[in-house]
Amino acid sequence: MPTFQRPTRLQALAPSQIRDMMRLAMDVGAVNMAQGAPDFPAAPEVKLAAIRAIAEDKNQYSVTWGLAELREAVAARVARRFGLHADPEREVTITCGVTEAVVAALLATLETGDEVIIIEPAHENYLPATAFAGGVPRFVPLRPPKFALDVDALAAAVTPRTRVLILNTPHNPSGRVFTRAELLAVADLAERYNLLVLTDEIYDEILYDGREHIAFATLPGMAERTITTGGISKIYAVTGWRLGYVIAPPPLSAAIRTVHDYLTICAPTPFQHAALTALALPDAYYEQVRAAFHHRRARMMRILEQARFNATPPEGAYYVLADFSAWQFDGDDEAFARFLITDVGVAVVPGSAFYTGHPELGRRLVRFAFAKRDETFDEVERRFAAYWEQR
Repeated sequence: MPTFQRPTRLQALAPSQIRDMMRLAMDVGAVNMAQGAPDFPAAPEVKLAAIRAIAEDKNQYSVTWGLAELREAVAARVARRFGLHADPEREVTITCGVTEAVVAALLATLETGDEVIIIEPAHENYLPATAFAGGVPRFVPLRPPKFALDVDALAAAVTPRTRVLILNTPHNPSGRVFTRAELLAVADLAERYNLLVLTDEIYDEILYDGREHIAFATLPGMAERTITTGGISKIYAVTGWRLGYVIAPPPLSAAIRTVHDYLTICAPTPFQHAALTALALPDAYYEQVRAAFHHRRARMMRILEQARFNATPPEGAYYVLADFSAWQFDGDDEAFARFLITDVGVAVVPGSAFYTGHPELGRRLVRFAFAKRDETFDEVERRFAAYWEQR
C-alpha cells in the first residue's frame, strides 16, 4: 500500500474537539452542553414548509447561488432588521451554512501566503478555512474575563501580507457583542491597511439586556470591503439544514459564487423553500426568541454558580466560557472536559480548543452551549448537585 502523507496545509489541523466531545458524550450518555445545537423544536410552520417542499418534489438542484425568492427574502430581512442593503441578484449567495460561506469567501479572496487575522477565542472553522485557502493565520487574543477587543494588538498584527480580518459578533464562544466604538476602530484599521473584513453574524438576533446588533457593512466606508455571512441555523433552530448566506459587493460575490458552484453546487433545495417561511415570520418571533434565551441564560448562569464555576454572563449568542479553577482539578481544560463527561455526565468543550495562538488563555476554561430545554437544564443541575453531594 502506498505511503500517504498529509499535505502540508493540513498538518496543523486536528479533528474538531466540539464533535469529539459530542461523540464521547453519546458513548457514555452525558448531557450534551458541548455543541451549539438546540434541543428544542423549530417553529411548526417552518417544519411543515420543509415537509411540503419535499412532498411537492422540490428536490432537485436549485440555481447555484440560491432560489431567487430566498435571496430576495434574505436581502429584505437584513435591510429591515439591520439597515444592510444588498442586491439579491448580484450580492447575495445562499450557501451550505456559514461554515461553507467562510471557506468559500477565503478561497475566493486569498493568494497563497496571504495573511488572515483571527480574533481568538475563535470558532474552530476559521483556522481550517484559512489553511484550505493557502492563507497564514495571525492570532489576536481576547483575554478573559472581559474579552475586550484590543485594537492596538489588531494593528500590530497587520503586515504587508495581511489580506483579511475575520470578525464574529455576537461572538462565539465568549458571548461578546462588540460595541459601535469597537467596530468603528476595526473599520478604521480596515480602511488604513486596505483589508477585507469577513464577518460571521450568525447570532445576529440572539442578544441580551437591550443590546443591538450592528451589521459591520453598514459602517461608513465598509460596504465595499465587507463580506457578511449569516444563516438560518441558529435563529430558527434548524442547524442540520445547513443553510447560510454570503452578502458581498458584486466583484467579491462573483468570485465567491465560482467557488461555491464547484464546492457544493447549491444548498439543499427543499430547505431553501422552507427558509422562505422562516424568513417571513413576524418581528414578534424574534422578540420571543430573545425572551426565551434570556431565560436560558439565567438558568445557565445560576447552574454554573451553584456548581462552583466562575463566568461572565454573555452579551449575545448562546455560549458561556466558564472558569473551573474553584474545582481544584489536577489537570488542564482537555482533561477536565473529559472528566465532566465521564464522571459527572455533562459534556462541554475545552477552552483551549478556541485558542490556537494563545492556548494558555483557555487552559482553565470550558465552554457551555445553552440552547436547551428546561428539562435539559434540570438534568444538568441534578448531575452537578449529585457530584458535589458525593465529594
